[in-house]
Amino acid sequence: MADEQAGLVTQMLKQVSAGDPRAASELLPLVYAELRKLAQSRMAKTPPGNTLQPTALVHEAYMRMVGGDAPSWNSRGHFFAAAAQAMRQILVEQVRRKASLKRGGEFDRVAVDPGELAIAEPSEDILALDEALKELEKRDPRKAQLVNLRFFAGLTTEEAAAALGVSVPTAERDWRFVKALLHSQLSNTDLKPRE
Repeated sequence: MADEQAGLVTQMLKQVSAGDPRAASELLPLVYAELRKLAQSRMAKTPPGNTLQPTALVHEAYMRMVGGDAPSWNSRGHFFAAAAQAMRQILVEQVRRKASLKRGGEFDRVAVDPGELAIAEPSEDILALDEALKELEKRDPRKAQLVNLRFFAGLTTEEAAAALGVSVPTAERDWRFVKALLHSQLSNTDLKPRE
Protein backbone atom coordinates (compact mmCIF):
# COMPACT_ATOMS: atom_id res chain seq x y z
CA MET A 1 0.00 0.00 0.00
CA ALA A 2 2.81 2.42 0.86
CA ASP A 3 4.55 1.71 -2.46
CA GLU A 4 1.28 2.26 -4.29
CA GLN A 5 0.78 5.57 -2.45
CA ALA A 6 4.36 6.65 -3.23
CA GLY A 7 3.84 5.77 -6.90
CA LEU A 8 0.64 7.81 -7.01
CA VAL A 9 2.40 10.78 -5.40
CA THR A 10 5.23 10.55 -7.94
CA GLN A 11 2.71 10.42 -10.77
CA MET A 12 0.85 13.46 -9.41
CA LEU A 13 4.13 15.35 -9.00
CA LYS A 14 4.92 14.76 -12.67
CA GLN A 15 1.47 16.02 -13.63
CA VAL A 16 1.87 19.13 -11.46
CA SER A 17 5.29 19.76 -13.02
CA ALA A 18 3.67 19.45 -16.46
CA GLY A 19 1.30 22.27 -15.50
CA ASP A 20 -1.87 20.30 -14.72
CA PRO A 21 -3.81 22.52 -12.26
CA ARG A 22 -6.14 19.66 -11.31
CA ALA A 23 -3.18 17.55 -10.23
CA ALA A 24 -2.01 20.27 -7.82
CA SER A 25 -5.34 20.16 -5.99
CA GLU A 26 -5.31 16.35 -5.93
CA LEU A 27 -1.72 16.21 -4.68
CA LEU A 28 -2.33 17.94 -1.34
CA PRO A 29 -4.60 15.24 0.13
CA LEU A 30 -2.01 12.61 -0.83
CA VAL A 31 0.91 14.35 0.89
CA TYR A 32 -0.94 16.28 3.60
CA ALA A 33 -0.36 13.79 6.41
CA GLU A 34 3.38 13.63 5.70
CA LEU A 35 3.67 17.41 5.38
CA ARG A 36 1.75 17.89 8.62
CA LYS A 37 4.08 15.41 10.37
CA LEU A 38 7.06 17.38 9.07
CA ALA A 39 5.53 20.67 10.22
CA GLN A 40 4.73 19.28 13.67
CA SER A 41 8.28 18.01 13.98
CA ARG A 42 9.65 21.43 13.13
CA MET A 43 7.13 23.34 15.24
CA ALA A 44 8.03 21.24 18.28
CA LYS A 45 11.46 22.90 18.16
CA THR A 46 10.17 26.48 18.12
CA PRO A 47 10.12 28.58 21.27
CA PRO A 48 6.93 29.00 23.35
CA GLY A 49 4.64 31.81 22.24
CA ASN A 50 4.85 30.89 18.58
CA THR A 51 1.59 31.84 16.87
CA LEU A 52 2.10 29.76 13.74
CA GLN A 53 0.42 26.37 13.85
CA PRO A 54 1.54 23.26 11.91
CA THR A 55 -1.60 23.34 9.74
CA ALA A 56 -0.94 26.94 8.75
CA LEU A 57 2.72 26.14 8.07
CA VAL A 58 1.73 23.23 5.79
CA HIS A 59 -0.80 25.31 3.88
CA GLU A 60 1.54 28.28 3.46
CA ALA A 61 4.42 26.06 2.34
CA TYR A 62 2.19 24.20 -0.11
CA MET A 63 0.81 27.42 -1.58
CA ARG A 64 4.34 28.71 -2.10
CA MET A 65 5.36 25.48 -3.76
CA VAL A 66 2.48 25.21 -6.24
CA GLY A 67 1.84 28.93 -6.74
CA GLY A 68 3.79 31.21 -9.05
CA ASP A 69 6.33 29.52 -11.31
CA ALA A 70 5.54 26.06 -12.60
CA PRO A 71 7.07 23.58 -10.15
CA SER A 72 9.56 21.11 -11.53
CA TRP A 73 9.82 18.28 -9.02
CA ASN A 74 11.52 15.26 -10.47
CA SER A 75 10.83 12.92 -7.55
CA ARG A 76 9.02 12.52 -4.28
CA GLY A 77 12.26 13.33 -2.43
CA HIS A 78 12.68 16.51 -4.45
CA PHE A 79 9.13 17.53 -3.50
CA PHE A 80 9.77 17.04 0.21
CA ALA A 81 13.09 18.88 -0.07
CA ALA A 82 11.18 21.80 -1.59
CA ALA A 83 8.64 21.56 1.24
CA ALA A 84 11.43 21.66 3.84
CA GLN A 85 12.93 24.73 2.16
CA ALA A 86 9.54 26.48 2.06
CA MET A 87 8.92 25.71 5.75
CA ARG A 88 12.36 27.05 6.63
CA GLN A 89 11.69 30.29 4.74
CA ILE A 90 8.32 30.75 6.42
CA LEU A 91 9.75 30.19 9.90
CA VAL A 92 12.65 32.58 9.25
CA GLU A 93 10.24 35.23 7.93
CA GLN A 94 8.06 34.82 11.01
CA VAL A 95 11.02 35.28 13.36
CA ARG A 96 12.18 38.35 11.42
CA ARG A 97 8.67 39.81 11.47
CA LYS A 98 8.38 39.29 15.23
CA ALA A 99 11.86 40.72 15.77
CA SER A 100 11.02 43.83 13.80
CA LEU A 101 7.79 44.28 15.73
CA LYS A 102 9.71 43.77 18.97
CA ARG A 103 12.02 46.62 18.04
CA GLY A 104 9.17 49.00 17.33
CA GLY A 105 8.92 49.14 13.56
CA GLU A 106 7.05 52.33 12.64
CA PHE A 107 5.45 52.74 16.07
CA ASP A 108 6.38 55.11 18.89
CA ARG A 109 7.82 53.66 22.07
CA VAL A 110 5.36 53.41 24.96
CA ALA A 111 6.27 52.44 28.52
CA VAL A 112 4.52 49.19 29.51
CA ASP A 113 4.90 46.96 32.53
CA PRO A 114 6.69 43.83 31.19
CA GLY A 115 4.60 41.66 33.52
CA GLU A 116 1.51 42.62 31.55
CA LEU A 117 2.85 41.30 28.25
CA ALA A 118 2.37 37.65 27.33
CA ILE A 119 4.42 37.77 24.14
CA ALA A 120 7.45 35.53 23.97
CA GLU A 121 10.68 36.85 22.55
CA PRO A 122 11.31 35.69 18.98
CA SER A 123 13.99 33.08 18.62
CA GLU A 124 17.20 34.65 17.40
CA ASP A 125 18.52 31.09 17.06
CA ILE A 126 16.50 30.41 13.92
CA LEU A 127 18.01 33.51 12.33
CA ALA A 128 21.53 32.42 13.28
CA LEU A 129 20.84 28.97 11.87
CA ASP A 130 19.47 30.50 8.66
CA GLU A 131 22.62 32.61 8.25
CA ALA A 132 24.85 29.61 8.89
CA LEU A 133 22.87 27.59 6.34
CA LYS A 134 23.18 30.34 3.73
CA GLU A 135 26.95 30.19 4.13
CA LEU A 136 26.90 26.40 3.96
CA GLU A 137 24.75 26.53 0.79
CA LYS A 138 27.48 28.56 -0.91
CA ARG A 139 30.19 26.02 -0.01
CA ASP A 140 28.28 22.73 -0.08
CA PRO A 141 24.66 22.81 -1.28
CA ARG A 142 24.11 19.09 -0.65
CA LYS A 143 25.03 19.36 3.02
CA ALA A 144 22.81 22.42 3.40
CA GLN A 145 19.97 20.49 1.78
CA LEU A 146 20.62 17.64 4.22
CA VAL A 147 20.11 20.07 7.11
CA ASN A 148 16.86 21.27 5.54
CA LEU A 149 15.64 17.71 5.21
CA ARG A 150 16.73 16.50 8.65
CA PHE A 151 16.15 19.62 10.75
CA PHE A 152 13.36 21.51 9.02
CA ALA A 153 11.49 18.60 7.45
CA GLY A 154 12.23 16.08 10.21
CA LEU A 155 13.25 13.29 7.84
CA THR A 156 15.32 10.37 9.05
CA THR A 157 18.82 9.82 7.69
CA GLU A 158 17.49 7.09 5.39
CA GLU A 159 14.68 9.32 4.05
CA ALA A 160 17.05 12.24 3.53
CA ALA A 161 19.58 10.01 1.75
CA ALA A 162 16.85 8.81 -0.62
CA ALA A 163 15.69 12.39 -1.23
CA LEU A 164 19.25 13.50 -2.01
CA GLY A 165 20.08 10.43 -4.08
CA VAL A 166 23.07 9.46 -1.93
CA SER A 167 23.88 6.36 0.10
CA VAL A 168 22.90 6.17 3.76
CA PRO A 169 26.58 6.07 4.88
CA THR A 170 27.26 9.24 2.87
CA ALA A 171 24.25 10.96 4.46
CA GLU A 172 25.38 9.82 7.92
CA ARG A 173 28.93 11.08 7.33
CA ASP A 174 27.63 14.42 5.99
CA TRP A 175 25.22 14.72 8.93
CA ARG A 176 27.99 14.19 11.49
CA PHE A 177 30.14 16.78 9.72
CA VAL A 178 27.41 19.39 9.38
CA LYS A 179 26.24 18.97 13.00
CA ALA A 180 29.78 19.64 14.21
CA LEU A 181 30.15 22.59 11.86
CA LEU A 182 26.85 24.18 12.85
CA HIS A 183 27.46 23.51 16.53
CA SER A 184 30.74 25.40 16.32
CA GLN A 185 29.02 28.30 14.50
CA LEU A 186 25.98 28.60 16.76
CA SER A 187 26.46 29.70 20.32
CA ASN A 188 22.94 28.81 21.51
CA THR A 189 22.31 25.07 21.70
CA ASP A 190 18.48 25.33 21.68
CA LEU A 191 18.36 24.46 17.99
CA LYS A 192 20.53 21.36 17.89
CA PRO A 193 19.73 19.21 14.85
CA ARG A 194 17.95 15.95 15.56
CA GLU A 195 20.21 12.99 16.40
